[in-house]
Amino acid sequence: MTRFLTASIAALLVLLTVFGAAAQDTESAKDPVELVYAVTKDGLPDYRAWEQAATRVERAIEAGRASDAVLDELRAEMTEWRELFDAAQKENSVRIDTLKMQLSTLGPEPENPGAEPAVLTQRRSELTEKLNAARLPVQEAEEAYSRAEVLIREVDTLLRSRQTDQMLELGPSPVNPALWPKAFTDIRTTLDLAVAEVRKNWGSSAQRQDLRDDLPLTVLFLLVAVFLLTRSRVWIMRLGNMVREKRDGSARGVVGFLVSIGQVLAPMIGIFVLMTALNLAGVLGLRGQVIADLLPWFGFSLFGSLWLGTRLFTAEGSSTPLFDMSRLTHRTEARINVAFLGMLLGLWPILVNLSAHEEYSSGTFAVLAFPAILAGGYLLARIGRTLRKYVQSHSDGETRTFRERFVALIGRSCELVGYASPVLAAIGYTTLAASILIPTIMTIGVMAVLALVHVFLINLYGVLRKLNEDEAEQALLPVLMTSILVLLSLPVLALIWGVRATELVELWGTFQDGFTLGEARVTPRSFLIFALIFGVGYAVTRTTQSALRTSILPKTKLDKGGQNAISVGVGYVGLFLAAVIAITSAGIDLSSIAIIAGALSVGIGFGLQTIVSNFVSGIILLIERPISEGDWIEVGGQMGYVRDISVRSTRIETFDRSDVILPNSDLVSGVVTNYTRGNSIGRVIIPVGVAYGTDTRRVEAILLEIAENHPMVTVNPPPNVVFQGFGADSLDFEIRAILSDVNYMMAVRSEINHEIARRFVEEGIEIPYAQRDIWIRNPEALTGSAPAPVDPEVPATATTSNRLTAETLTVDDMNGSDAEGDGGDD
Repeated sequence: MTRFLTASIAALLVLLTVFGAAAQDTESAKDPVELVYAVTKDGLPDYRAWEQAATRVERAIEAGRASDAVLDELRAEMTEWRELFDAAQKENSVRIDTLKMQLSTLGPEPENPGAEPAVLTQRRSELTEKLNAARLPVQEAEEAYSRAEVLIREVDTLLRSRQTDQMLELGPSPVNPALWPKAFTDIRTTLDLAVAEVRKNWGSSAQRQDLRDDLPLTVLFLLVAVFLLTRSRVWIMRLGNMVREKRDGSARGVVGFLVSIGQVLAPMIGIFVLMTALNLAGVLGLRGQVIADLLPWFGFSLFGSLWLGTRLFTAEGSSTPLFDMSRLTHRTEARINVAFLGMLLGLWPILVNLSAHEEYSSGTFAVLAFPAILAGGYLLARIGRTLRKYVQSHSDGETRTFRERFVALIGRSCELVGYASPVLAAIGYTTLAASILIPTIMTIGVMAVLALVHVFLINLYGVLRKLNEDEAEQALLPVLMTSILVLLSLPVLALIWGVRATELVELWGTFQDGFTLGEARVTPRSFLIFALIFGVGYAVTRTTQSALRTSILPKTKLDKGGQNAISVGVGYVGLFLAAVIAITSAGIDLSSIAIIAGALSVGIGFGLQTIVSNFVSGIILLIERPISEGDWIEVGGQMGYVRDISVRSTRIETFDRSDVILPNSDLVSGVVTNYTRGNSIGRVIIPVGVAYGTDTRRVEAILLEIAENHPMVTVNPPPNVVFQGFGADSLDFEIRAILSDVNYMMAVRSEINHEIARRFVEEGIEIPYAQRDIWIRNPEALTGSAPAPVDPEVPATATTSNRLTAETLTVDDMNGSDAEGDGGDD
């Protein structure tokens, strides 16, 4: 193992040296666009040179015969001119602002020239001339900047239209047998020339001498390359299994992912070592070098697809699988499809570059590309079918999750592209078929990598926070981090789908320029400065609030409500100051957006007047403090304890432990009863009824004694007993006592009632229940006897009086009487 590591490190050092030198040669070989005489001796742009460059670009656009490479060079030249003019627009800005300020001090120019002193008129004229002279270079730069902007846009439009025309161009059909002999002849000629180049290099005596000198190092590199390409993946997979067996939970996923990356890195190192050995051997000719230059991409596509297949399609029960497949045949089939698809993706650039180098005809290229497109479409369709079947077997069609619906959509898209691409290529749209198939394969690969990284972030979060797999999967932070990675991958996807790098740079420049709000310009830089400073101010404000709430204010004589008011007030002031400082530091001029802010405030004021009213009411509550946290209040039929006073509303906890949210405007404009404002002393009233005939003085003494003996009843003022009057069923008394803590009212009432019941039993005092005297019109209904006959000579009133029988019945005796007779009160 030590020798292996030593050889690997040596190979890496050689690779870094070789490729570093190659990179330096490449950089030195580049022909950067230089602006000759772009700036005059005065530091201003050379507008003569600019006119010549702009005219040259305009003629190239009008002619439309310049190649894409020439147009790219012209566009790069225009871009540098535009940057030069952009810098020139900022020249004399301090001088211009100073002259404007001097003119503003002179006041507005009068309509009648004679109304102003001659000295002021002359001074105004001098300042105006200086201001116009200072503005002249800026205005020239603005005009040239606009012209350069238009030319760059026209070049982009021309290149984009060419790209579209090339993609939609109908070429020769590869299924035409007439094209096959020419294609076979071209590819055979290329192979013969490549073999001839190798023989020529081997036949050179100088080359053989160089090979003898570098033979030991070349052989060493070849051995290391063969070992890394053939055995490194197997060893790393074994190492990953050994390491995972010693872990459990989310740690298995983290370790497994990190170790599995070596399945791509180690073979890639082997490919670079192999390229170094081939360069040392010097056996490659021009055509061999074209293929060798693309070996890193081929290796990355092949070994990356092998890694993706292994990580995506795992066995059921594996740690954090994306597609857990129980059947070995399905899992193996999916991995093989992904591997062959990656190999085809690696071979495609070799085919394209070799065709361009050999200048194959469109017919030859169509014939050579058709098998690759056909195989790629077939494999992509099989992968799409595998994904769709997986979703169908692991979910119900009516209750699919977002992930399952997204995977099914990807599967259907892969099948559609897989079937359509070979058909288009067979018709003759080879470029269109390749422009759809290859980006689709690469896009699926990027999404697969993002999915694997998302799983890794979930496992890593679970390890860092010591959560189980289910809790880590429900966390928000990994989702946010994956969303950021998706946004960062959008430029990569744009490049995959044919967007030129210059267009992305242009879009990025537009994004950096920001947008205009009134006369103020908001850029990403100013927004980041604002967010940073406001975040610092927010943190300082919250820290100050915490210190006041926990350390400083509790040591003062302020009550809890006053402490809360001061803490909340400090929070409002701190946030306001943080916002003002952040806006000022970001360079945003508030005066330039004052009109817009005023117009918005009017509309917002009408639409949010209720919220604004609650906000103002919340501030009034915090300043006047008619209620405080912990107070027992009653408002709008709701009674409970105040638990929280916020800007918009107040939360009350009722006695049944439910929360009631009251708008602050109701507390300010409505009637509020505060039982504990200032102190917790309150009165309790307990009604008591005794039977008629009881000694009222004796009852009064007993009740007074009970109230005085309770520990919660105050001595001063003392409790008293009031004989309220004669009730319908009892003699009514009331105990009126002042409690030292009104919050215990219910408990005191219950205890005093218990004591009253006990003492009344001991003293023989009866607590009555309700009684009624009921007159029955037909008492025979109770006995079942026949009604008495009516004497016609007796007056009706006397007969009615004789038939009315007065019986005093209790309520219990009258159960069911109304059901049989017509009872009523008299």
